[in-house]
Amino acid sequence: MSTEAQAKCQGLDLTKLEPVFELYTKNKDGSLIPVLQKAQDAYGYLPVPVLEVIADRLEVPISQVYGVVTFYAQFHLEPRGKNIIRTCQGTACHVRGASKILDALKEGLGVGPGGTTEDLQFTLETVACIGACGLAPVIMVNQETHGRLTPDSIPEILDKYRK
Repeated sequence: MSTEAQAKCQGLDLTKLEPVFELYTKNKDGSLIPVLQKAQDAYGYLPVPVLEVIADRLEVPISQVYGVVTFYAQFHLEPRGKNIIRTCQGTACHVRGASKILDALKEGLGVGPGGTTEDLQFTLETVACIGACGLAPVIMVNQETHGRLTPDSIPEILDKYRK
């Protein structure tokens, strides 16, 4: 199946990539990562047909593109939620009950760490440290920090982002 046919089956509009390629010329040193970043911004993740078009347009092997995508944690091959929840598992948070917060998130979302809800509203991630130890235990939803949490506070936070 051709890249265009795969894209059509997945409901992807590959024309979203055109503005990205207008910024970069073929074989421009260092263009792969910025092109991947902009493509991910356009689609929310990096589906295979998009990777194939990028490889073709930049004239680099698909194996190189895939290698970069799988090496860097910033890139995602699967759709992600509209709201990214990062739950701190650092020492201060751990001591103050981070595992109970994570359990409440898993129960409230129905997914574990690394998972995305079926409605694509939430993706749950664990991180080593958020850097807000004085507010432990802490989660971040997108760019907003929520601290001094208890398991009972999680449903209200999730409801806020479901709206």
